[in-house]
Amino acid sequence: MAKSKKILLVEDDEFILNMYRLKLEMENFEVLVAENGEKAINFFKEKDFDLVLLDIILPKKNGFEVLKEIKELKEKKGTPVILLTNLSQKEDVKKGIKLGADDYLIKSHFLPSEIVAKVKKYLK
Repeated sequence: MAKSKKILLVEDDEFILNMYRLKLEMENFEVLVAENGEKAINFFKEKDFDLVLLDIILPKKNGFEVLKEIKELKEKKGTPVILLTNLSQKEDVKKGIKLGADDYLIKSHFLPSEIVAKVKKYLK
């Protein structure tokens, strides 16, 4: 059997975090979670992930700061990062893409199953 893909899920809302974790684990992904930006950066430096699902509004360091830091780590440059947020302003979307996000998904516009489908697309 193929090794399961490892995803770092960064989300501070416990309900949303558990919902996405469950959805991803049901699809045989290995999911590690971080509830704040600092923890996310530490996990990302310590382990190898196939993809990062990253909220923007987070305690300690926001998602933009996390994105900028992880994209600057040369040895992990190819790891796709999908911003998964409620921030829907054009400026936020532009900023996220400019900082290196591979995709920008607004939580309220997608069902959890659609988010999982997007994740699968990036991991092909």
